[in-house]
Amino acid sequence: MIVAERKPLAEIIEMVQDCKKILVLACRGCVTVCSAGGEREAEILASLIRLGLKKAGKSAEVFDASLVRQCDKEYIDAIDQFKGQYDAIVSTACGVGVNFIANLRPKDNVFPALNTTFFGGSAEQGIWTEQCAGCGDCVLHLTGGLCPVARCAKSLMNGPCGGSVNGRCEINSEVDCVWQMIYDRMGCLQRQEEMTASAPIRDWSTSRHGGPRKQVREDLTV
Repeated sequence: MIVAERKPLAEIIEMVQDCKKILVLACRGCVTVCSAGGEREAEILASLIRLGLKKAGKSAEVFDASLVRQCDKEYIDAIDQFKGQYDAIVSTACGVGVNFIANLRPKDNVFPALNTTFFGGSAEQGIWTEQCAGCGDCVLHLTGGLCPVARCAKSLMNGPCGGSVNGRCEINSEVDCVWQMIYDRMGCLQRQEEMTASAPIRDWSTSRHGGPRKQVREDLTV
C-alpha cells in the first residue's frame, strides 16, 4: 500500500488561511489502513483546522467527507454533491489522490494534508516499512522476493557494499542489510548458486528516471 503521514498542522493552516469554506476530504483506501487519511483522521483534522484558524483570528466553515478512493474518476465525481459548499479541498489522500482531483476539477483549489512517503506494508501495529520502489522492472524472482531497489540504501544489484557489518546497513545499525537477508533466504531456498551470476547494468528508464509513467491495457480501454 501507499504509506503517508500528516503534514505539520501549521503548514496546513497556512495553506487555507484565506479560505472561507473548506472541505476536508478523506480517502478510504491506503491512507485509511496506515491511519493517516481515513474518515477518522479527516474528522480530527477538520476540528484542528477550525481551532487553528480561530487561534489565528480567522474563521471558516470546515466540514469533512470521504470518498471510497481518490485515485478513480468514478469516485471523484461524488465531490459534485458538495458543489458550492467549499472554496478549497484539503485532501487526506496520498499525492495520487490530490493529483487526480486537480486533474478532474481544474477550477477547485486542492491542498495536500499528507506527505506521501513510500510503498510498504504493516510490520507491526503502528509500524510500516518500505518494501517496493515502483521501479517498473521487478527483480524479485532473482532475489528471493526481497527488493534490493527499495530496501538497499544504495539500490545495489550485485550484493552488499563494503559498509555492511554483521548483517546491518551502514546508514543505521537498526536497518537490516537486505543483501544479507537475500543471501540467507536464497540459502534456505537452496538457490545460492543463482547468486553467482552478475546482474547487468540496470536500465532505470522504467523508473522515474524516464519521466512520468503511463500504463495502458488495450483490452480494458473503451
